[in-house]
Amino acid sequence: MNGIFITGTDTGVGKTHTGVLIARALQQRKISVVPRKPVESGCIRDGENLIPQDAQALKNAAGYSGSLASVCPYRFEPAVSPLRAAHLAHQALVTAKVAQACLAGVDIEKDFLLVEGAGGFYSPLCEDGLNADLAQALQLPVVLVADDKLGCINQVLLNVQAISSRKLHLLALILNQSNMANVPDMNNAEDLKDLVDCPIFSLPYANKSNQNNIPDQLIDIILR
Repeated sequence: MNGIFITGTDTGVGKTHTGVLIARALQQRKISVVPRKPVESGCIRDGENLIPQDAQALKNAAGYSGSLASVCPYRFEPAVSPLRAAHLAHQALVTAKVAQACLAGVDIEKDFLLVEGAGGFYSPLCEDGLNADLAQALQLPVVLVADDKLGCINQVLLNVQAISSRKLHLLALILNQSNMANVPDMNNAEDLKDLVDCPIFSLPYANKSNQNNIPDQLIDIILR
């Protein structure tokens, strides 16, 4: 199956931002993208409905005509880990069912499956597993996103080792600058290039007046 699993070194490192940029770039190349953010906590309540903002952003970027419920079938209001949120909602998430929800409705001949995990690679996701277990069940190449800040090298290397231990292919590392302030002379991409065996891409800080795009080279690698 064509696709990727987007994970992060932590929560809030820019997984959805990266996923949106990738989905948009793939759509511009006329690729049929099927986005999945199967579990999302911190959803916004609108009457009886819970709106998963990350999943909605991925759906919009991909130009996906399927339902938001198919993008994100498991949604919770408390802004805590998905496993904790599920417990609070008296629901039990099971890795096999979450993986099945990711694959439902996907045409393996023509669709590109873009799955975003919840939190970090080793964050609890289901009763019987972590995000790592979902990635392993799906057997998709992994795109790892890290916050490009002082101290991220340690986090990146730990995650690279964890991904390797699950015998998953690390397709690329994205260093996302999530904060405008940065340490002078810091260059994590340069420092990591001899420490990780995958392409490294840097995303500069983005705001409403400074939108960035995913590098064409990354899309070429994803579609290879």
